[in-house]
Amino acid sequence: MQLFTTVVPVRTSDAVYFMTANPLTGVVNVTFNGGRSYKYTGVSRRAILNLLANPNMSLGFWVNENCVNTNRTNVSFNYAIPV
Repeated sequence: MQLFTTVVPVRTSDAVYFMTANPLTGVVNVTFNGGRSYKYTGVSRRAILNLLANPNMSLGFWVNENCVNTNRTNVSFNYAIPV
């Protein structure tokens, strides 16, 4: 685990099971409810800080907007766990 990596506070989400974010490096690790885990690099640091500051923000929406549906990030499949 990298220094300053933050576990994103638990919120009700139909898509996201667990998530960590590092606002200094722009790295986000997401485990989805189906058990697949991905590492996103190049995520907007400003978006990560906004997510951490707003506890009511939808995690699924945030991941789609800032990790999945953007050209600035790179993604790698980490692993799959039974959830």
